[in-house]
Amino acid sequence: MSITKENFGPLGLSPQYIKALEDLGFEQPTGIQEKAIPLIRGGQHLIGIAQTGTGKTAAYLLPSLQKLQYHQPDFIRAIIMVPTKELVLQVLEQQQELAKYTDIKMVGLYGGVGWQKQAKQLEAGTDMVVCTPRRLFELYERMNLDLRKVEILILDEADRMLDMGFRPQINTLLDLLPRKKQNLLFSATFSPEVEELSWNFMDFPHKVEITPEATPVETVEQRLYYTPNFGTKLNLLVHLFQKEEGFDRVIIFVRSKRSANKVFEALQHARLEGEMRLIHSNKGQNSRINAFKEFKEGLLRILVSTDVMARGIDIPEVSHVINFEVPRLHEDYVHRIGRTGRAFRTGTAISFAQAAEQYHIQKIQKKIRMAIPVYDLPANLEIPETPFAEKQEIAKEIDHQKRKEDPNFQGAFHEKKDYKQKQKQKSSKRKRQFNGKAKSYIQKTTPKKKTTSKRNRHKK
Repeated sequence: MSITKENFGPLGLSPQYIKALEDLGFEQPTGIQEKAIPLIRGGQHLIGIAQTGTGKTAAYLLPSLQKLQYHQPDFIRAIIMVPTKELVLQVLEQQQELAKYTDIKMVGLYGGVGWQKQAKQLEAGTDMVVCTPRRLFELYERMNLDLRKVEILILDEADRMLDMGFRPQINTLLDLLPRKKQNLLFSATFSPEVEELSWNFMDFPHKVEITPEATPVETVEQRLYYTPNFGTKLNLLVHLFQKEEGFDRVIIFVRSKRSANKVFEALQHARLEGEMRLIHSNKGQNSRINAFKEFKEGLLRILVSTDVMARGIDIPEVSHVINFEVPRLHEDYVHRIGRTGRAFRTGTAISFAQAAEQYHIQKIQKKIRMAIPVYDLPANLEIPETPFAEKQEIAKEIDHQKRKEDPNFQGAFHEKKDYKQKQKQKSSKRKRQFNGKAKSYIQKTTPKKKTTSKRNRHKK
């Protein structure tokens, strides 16, 4: 008996799925797979809470595929809704790998590309649909899709979908689908919003929580560097690539498109070995998909990205994740570093933080219930002077943070603003006083005109 059959066999999976797992090199189920698969096979509604990189996708795909059994082209029988196009492609790829010894078909629906090709795939017949919310409803309105036979609804990365404002689309989908179906919800966190959503469409669901919320992957080594400014971050980034070994496949996360462009230009200027690509929302859909595929296939060494890749993207051999800028949504820290250390592999997550980002580091450490080890900057690292504009920006951000914690806090910029306001008031007062004195002086020095009373005019 093979290792895979011995470990996955007790979960009740059919031989064709055991064989597919063997082909993929799976030897044992992850925690979420071990607990979720039997419940899903038993037809239970399920809430699965597990950090990224723990095998959530296979945990719901395997029992759902087995429940569908074989291809029936007349109706869509399962819908998997995810927040991003990249995640659609990943789920679609994993379904094709797990269902390779069956005839079950899946169609991926996502925006950024023409809808006609996806419409033709739906017309040809499919058992499962994995989709982003907007594209599903675009095609529903154009084609009047028949959703009456849907047996399974899966919401993956539910917390992210709510963060992105997809609650109305989810509610509309729930109204369109039959009430009698199996509902599965998977999320990295169980916020009050996710809890409310789950109770809105699930009757007595089983909740499976593998690790406490916002716990970082145990196989990820974390490091933290305190840096004075943006320029020092760029120098440190280049230094790590040039001086340290093992940076074989690296994702660099930034907060904004502007920062992403600057980081990418700095790396290009340093002429580092290996190919690199840039991903953010201004990049075309094909460019983003191609960059993701090339990185996953090992053709790229460095990928600079905004948080578009922070959730649910499964690339097994990412050696390092670098938080060039600390995320302001603190749960995103866990999602970012979860891109490495996946599938029982080890990885390293490195964060750079200037003075205004230390506030977020403290919040993150509280959320993950651990202190991130702090490393000293390299002795020979060039530390440029902080530009005046950046100093002002950092100081304003720190004032904002302190005011957030203490509404009565005034702050340096408040005092400066208050001082200017007082000066303006004093100036206005002096101007009014001057105008008043001038008016009084004019009245005193201007000779009065002689007037004749009505009585005297009458006498005349």
